[in-house]
Amino acid sequence: MEHVNADESETTVVTAPGGSKKDERRKWFVIHTYSGYENKVKANLERRIHSMNMSEKIFRVLVPMEDEVEFKDGKRKITPKKVFPGYVLVEMDMDDQSWYVVRNTSGVTGFVGSPGAGEKPVALQEKEVKTILKQMGIETPKLKIDFAKGDRVKVTSGPFFDFTGVVDEIQPEKEKVRALISIFGRETPVELEFYQIEKV
Repeated sequence: MEHVNADESETTVVTAPGGSKKDERRKWFVIHTYSGYENKVKANLERRIHSMNMSEKIFRVLVPMEDEVEFKDGKRKITPKKVFPGYVLVEMDMDDQSWYVVRNTSGVTGFVGSPGAGEKPVALQEKEVKTILKQMGIETPKLKIDFAKGDRVKVTSGPFFDFTGVVDEIQPEKEKVRALISIFGRETPVELEFYQIEKV
């Protein structure tokens, strides 16, 4: 049983299934920034949280990112990419003080979901937050493939180096393609890694 003093009645601590405590004050909000300034806003806000002793009210600041796998010049390259350019997520206990600190951070142009000027914004729903957090790390990286079925490709490495063929099937889960390559005048299906081919 959680004891709450009368003067702390705003603090609602709920015991979630399994006995873990979930703080009902902690909610996720979306702030808008100029595109390209997301990381700067995150750094500015984190500095303000520290300098204004707001760590008990503003808990986490995230720039939603996901890894994108690209195949360039015969190499597999993972590039972090912003999921929502121009937006930053903030987990906070929304009150006048925390709202003021976030709203007046350099680079923040406003909260998303504010009903009107001077009114506090609406928090993200839990399922929306779970989807975003999953996208940021738990899911496998997204593949960026610049060829499609029917495209002519050239083999850049391996035993079929310098051969050309046509993409017959793409297998993203294996990071492979099946290409029809002309060997001794006959179309032969060959399995190749993404990094071994480039579009002609």
